[in-house]
Amino acid sequence: MSLWLIGAGGMAQKYAQVLQGLHLPFEVIGRGADSAAKFENATGKSVRTGGLTDALRADKAPAKAIVAVGVEQLAPTTAELIRAGVKRIMVEKPAGLDLVEIESLNRIAEENGASVLLAYNRRFYGSVQQARQYIAEDDGVLSAQFEFTEWSHVIAPLVKGSGVKERWLLGNSSHVIDLAFHLIGRPADWKCWHAGSIDWHPAAARFAGAGITEQNVMFSFLADWQAPGRWGLELLTAKRRLILRPMEQLQVTPLGTVKIEGMEPLDNLDQDYKPGLYRQTQAFLEGNDHLFCTLPEQVENVRIYSEMAGY
Repeated sequence: MSLWLIGAGGMAQKYAQVLQGLHLPFEVIGRGADSAAKFENATGKSVRTGGLTDALRADKAPAKAIVAVGVEQLAPTTAELIRAGVKRIMVEKPAGLDLVEIESLNRIAEENGASVLLAYNRRFYGSVQQARQYIAEDDGVLSAQFEFTEWSHVIAPLVKGSGVKERWLLGNSSHVIDLAFHLIGRPADWKCWHAGSIDWHPAAARFAGAGITEQNVMFSFLADWQAPGRWGLELLTAKRRLILRPMEQLQVTPLGTVKIEGMEPLDNLDQDYKPGLYRQTQAFLEGNDHLFCTLPEQVENVRIYSEMAGY
C-alpha cells in the first residue's frame, strides 16, 4: 500500500531512517529546495518538492500518510490529506496549534471516515514498555507525580512559526503529560494552578496541580519554566517506585529499600533510532493502534492541557 511522508525537516529525517530500517517503500513530499537538499544529504532519499497540493494534483492520494511538518502546518496538512481521500494518517503531536484547530480537524476526520493517530513517541519507549510490565505485575499504579519543566533560556531564541512558542505546553510539554495520563488515566477530580509569564509564553511560567484519575490513581505535577529542572515521571505501585528521569531510561526502587536500580534496555531500537519512533511507526503501519492517542481522545486531552496552561 502506498505511503507518503509529508515534510522534509529534521523530524521527517528521523521517520525516513525508520522506514528505511523497516525496508518499506515510501515517497517524501516536501516544499522548498533547501530542506529537500538537507533531507537527501542526511538520508539518501529523494524528495518531491513543490508541496502537498501539487503532489495530490499529480498523483492519486496514498493509502497512508505520516505528517511531520511544523506545528503550525500540522492541522491544515492533515485536513488536506483527509479531504483528498487518505483514510489512515499518523500526525506529529499535538495535531494543531490550539483546541479550536484540533476540534475542527477532528470534525473533518469524522465526516470523511478517516483514522488519525497522534505520534506521541514516548508511549513507545522501551523504558515505558518495561514500566507497563511492572505495573501489570504489581496490580496497577497507586499514585504518580510528574514534572514538565522547560528550559526557557534555550527556547527563547528558537525561531518557530507564529503561535508555536505561545502554546509550548501543548506543542512540547504535552509529551510528558500525555504519557502520564496514558498510564494512570485521565483526571476525574482535580485542581490546577498557574502563575507568572514569559515573553514567549505569556499565559504562565509556573504550573502545579493534583487530583485523582478515572483509574483511582492519585497524582500531582509541577513545572517551573523560570527555574532549573527537567522532564520526569514517577509511578508508585505496591512493590516498586518506577522512575522515568530521563524518560528514555527506567529506574526502579523496590519496596523496602531506597536503592535506585537502573534497568537494562530491552533492545537497541531506542539507541539506533530516535527513541520510540521505530515501534511507533511499525505499530501504525501494521494497524496495531491500542497504544496510540486517537484524534477524538486528543480533543479531550487538549481541553485538560489548556486548563493546566491557562490558555
